[in-house]
Amino acid sequence: MANPPQASSALRGASFLIILQVTSRLLTFFANQLLLRFLTAPLLGLSARLEAYYLTVLFFARESLRVAIQRQPIATASESETQTRVVVEGRDGKGSVSSDSDKSGEQGQAVVNLGYLAVVLGVVVTAILGWFMQFSSGQGSGERFGEALRLYALAAVLELVSEPCFVLMQVRLRFGTRAAAESAGAFLRCGATLGSAMWANHNGLNLGVLPFALGQLAYGAALLVVYLGAGYGLASRDGFSIFPRRINTKGDAKGGKTPNKLYLFSYFYNPTLSLASSLMAQSVVKHFLTQGDTFLVSILSTPHAQGIYALVNNYGGLLARLLFQPIEESSRSYFSRLLSASEPGKVDAPAPAAKSTVVKARNDLQRLLKIYVLSSTAVVTLGPIVAPHLLSLVAGPSWSDSASPALAAYCFYIPLLALNGVSEAFVASVATEAQVHIQSIFMAGFSVIFGLSAFMALRVLDMDPAVGLVCANAANMVCRIVWCAFFVKRYFREHGVGLDILRLAPSGLSVGICAAAPYTIRRVLVLSEDMVHGSAFRSLVIVGAMAVPVVALLAFAERKFLMECYSSLRGSNPKSKTT
Repeated sequence: MANPPQASSALRGASFLIILQVTSRLLTFFANQLLLRFLTAPLLGLSARLEAYYLTVLFFARESLRVAIQRQPIATASESETQTRVVVEGRDGKGSVSSDSDKSGEQGQAVVNLGYLAVVLGVVVTAILGWFMQFSSGQGSGERFGEALRLYALAAVLELVSEPCFVLMQVRLRFGTRAAAESAGAFLRCGATLGSAMWANHNGLNLGVLPFALGQLAYGAALLVVYLGAGYGLASRDGFSIFPRRINTKGDAKGGKTPNKLYLFSYFYNPTLSLASSLMAQSVVKHFLTQGDTFLVSILSTPHAQGIYALVNNYGGLLARLLFQPIEESSRSYFSRLLSASEPGKVDAPAPAAKSTVVKARNDLQRLLKIYVLSSTAVVTLGPIVAPHLLSLVAGPSWSDSASPALAAYCFYIPLLALNGVSEAFVASVATEAQVHIQSIFMAGFSVIFGLSAFMALRVLDMDPAVGLVCANAANMVCRIVWCAFFVKRYFREHGVGLDILRLAPSGLSVGICAAAPYTIRRVLVLSEDMVHGSAFRSLVIVGAMAVPVVALLAFAERKFLMECYSSLRGSNPKSKTT
């Protein structure tokens, strides 16, 4: 079980990571706004397909390993049943004997070795998916698709080569290294993408989607350089290698080295491999649900519609990329450490966590979900009103007319996206291997629901492709949230701690404010249009001015909860429930 200093360190590091990630992603967002001036809808749709290829390679290669490494403690020599000493082979092949004083080096080598599995798997997935993309995308040849696909493949391999050092930094809570790597990568990606697009436009050249590929290549190279530098320094200090090394045991009676039974081929920690294998099936289903909209829109719609959906997904998912994703990743790490009570080497035999720790996890999870709910009320209230004016201002009138309905619909999808992210992060932190299998089965069923919903929306009901896919995603997300809610409630009940889901709901006053605000704001906008011919910027100013009292009223309506959060951050929360 993680002690309080570890949990506190994780929270501080996570906060630092979130701040820097928000900054770097805002930079990416503003660079993309400039890029829109050089793009057509079909070209944007093609870039979305390339990004889906890139993310698919990374997800299949590393996601299950990342979760398993965070979940499963690495047993050191002193913790194993044989109580033997461990030999980690060095560059000379002779190895050095470890003791209790260098458990850190042994664990570090085990984590690094596991990270190289992602590299090997990634190379295979890159080649297979790359061939499939090239074979099925003949229409993209006129937009330099082949060259861009190869650059995306190279970028994916570069990023995966940094994976051993990345997982090492995660296990050691070196969030600053990750923040530095991603910030540098985001800056170089923006510079390469925007710079090449502007250069091509100035010289009258058609680079197609190559600027996106060059930007992704720069991002992967930046991650590799930063992580290798940090990993080499840490490995030199703790006496292990950033390259794969055998981990052997050396008995007291004989001087020869013998294989360590905890490690497959004396390299890979068996319990973590077992958990990662269990998570892999779930990861495949989860990724289909995450990126399935991109694949479906490419099958069921025109290139122009693909570009519209890509634009809506980029704008609508901005909040998820800026805030929800880093919080989700940090929450998974935090709850894994807080509630980790497993014996090293045993996945299915968790020892019961202390009730006080479970109560703290319950309170922290409730506060985080309630904050998400309250933030979502503001998004649902103001988002559909802001959407057309924002698109007209930042993307131009040509994009605004076609994409506004879908972006407005996406505002209702964002709360579901937020709640599901944190809920599944908690499930991933505490679920046993058997429970992971059960979740995978349910998620496979949810993927069928998603596919049927998309088919009904796009082919039967003939909805706008982007709006239809948002609705299909929402249906799938509701199913996943309901499953997570049952799991979380059952988990706390089994640990003797109550969980009242109704406590997450906003107050009646907040609901009334959110119901009245849209009508009031729209009436003010109509009156202002009648008096003076308005512009998109002027309309945004009016909405922004009216949003201030709306948010203030929401804060007043939820003042008791906000004060509770403030007291919790200051470490003085005497009213926190303990049952």
